[in-house]
Amino acid sequence: MRKLFLKLNKNMENPANVDQHKQKALRVSIYEGGAYGIFDGFGLRYFTPYALYLGVSNAFVGPLITLPQMLGNLGQILTLKFLTNGSRRKKITVTGVGLQASLMLSLILIGWTAHRGWLPPTGIAIALLAGYTLMIMAGTMAGPAWSSWMGDLVPQKFGTYFGRRNQVIGLITILSILSAGIILQFAKRGGWMLWGFILVLFLGFVGRAVSTILLKVQYEPKIKLHKEYYFTIWQFIKKIPQSNFGKFVVYVALMQLAVGVSSPFFAVYMLKELHFNYLQFTFITTTMPFFNMLFMPLWGRYADKFGNLKVIQLTSWCLPFIPWFWAITAFYVQRTWLVILTLFCVEILSGFAWAGFNLSTSNFIYDAVTRQRIAICVTYYNIFNGIGLFIGGLIGGQLASMSRLHPPFSALVLILLTSGVLRFLNVVLFLPKIKEVREVPPFSIEDVQRRLTTLNPFEIFRSLGQKIGNPRI
Repeated sequence: MRKLFLKLNKNMENPANVDQHKQKALRVSIYEGGAYGIFDGFGLRYFTPYALYLGVSNAFVGPLITLPQMLGNLGQILTLKFLTNGSRRKKITVTGVGLQASLMLSLILIGWTAHRGWLPPTGIAIALLAGYTLMIMAGTMAGPAWSSWMGDLVPQKFGTYFGRRNQVIGLITILSILSAGIILQFAKRGGWMLWGFILVLFLGFVGRAVSTILLKVQYEPKIKLHKEYYFTIWQFIKKIPQSNFGKFVVYVALMQLAVGVSSPFFAVYMLKELHFNYLQFTFITTTMPFFNMLFMPLWGRYADKFGNLKVIQLTSWCLPFIPWFWAITAFYVQRTWLVILTLFCVEILSGFAWAGFNLSTSNFIYDAVTRQRIAICVTYYNIFNGIGLFIGGLIGGQLASMSRLHPPFSALVLILLTSGVLRFLNVVLFLPKIKEVREVPPFSIEDVQRRLTTLNPFEIFRSLGQKIGNPRI
């Protein structure tokens, strides 16, 4: 294996082969994204149910999910130090992802020790928080290096490429979530619930381990980071009022705050308030990523043509309604079929909106900053997002601990309503302050409506099959 890596690196030094190596690297990155989908579908998506199974309280779920993300994003400042001191982006990324895969095993070990009675309830919660925090930090700290690395590989049409890559990730994630849900449902019926979770998390570990191997063989273009491109986070904060990119970062961070109020509690709401079994939970959980996958390439093409900001503006207005529609189900909890139908429709809207929002906010950075500063800007962007998400999680955790509410307005319903209000206020007050950073043709909602009306189910699935079956750039 070592000889293979040396041979690959030697061939990549030839300038005549750079473009060819970039194309191969982009294809490898799509397969790596598929491996990440396994990690996401089996590991990250079922961590909250796993924590609830081990006895973690509703109020603790908020900080349990959001604190690791904030600490990981703050740790990206250390990643910048490594980059400016000459560390290779590939080495940082592979190390972080490999460590993240290994730490997934620690979460399995925590469950086993809890099952054996070796940890009290408080100890279980603390151990889960520590293990999950370290795991998320390991992967998150690799983010700026990976973003800078990919920025040198992807051609100008970022939306098209990442739309296709995210589509593959979405498909694999969906299949993984479905498989995990089936495993857990059978495990619950058979009385071996712990082993079901162990199997699911272990498959998540396998996915991240494969991801590490693929990153190791992916080509990395050379880059020289000059210190004159560096600026501190305090310099960035001071320029926010005059900086278009700064206003963009504040807007997305405030949206993360609003989302953080509710996002850790959707699983809690389904399992504890709606009393879903794992198959029902899995069905709703996979709906959003499925439609996210379908709409991602469409949003990518529109973002390349009309600009990322136009897509952000359109999708942002959908986001407040998602938790509001979820809250409506509290009024007819006993009619399970109607609850599932409602949430299925809401998650279609969620997949449509988040596909465009997540893709365009990520790609807006590539349009707004120079290549040499991508790692720096991604780091500060992520730090603001992590802080916003954590504050939102604390708010949600406080609301979750409230008990003096009259049905159907439970604490979880209050969380959903609050999240929607905060999302709406953010869109109204801060979105108009952001400007597009490149020249684009006029864009209107009618353009989207006209395109969507031309898509029939056969065309969608035919297009999806072609892109997934042959994920070439």
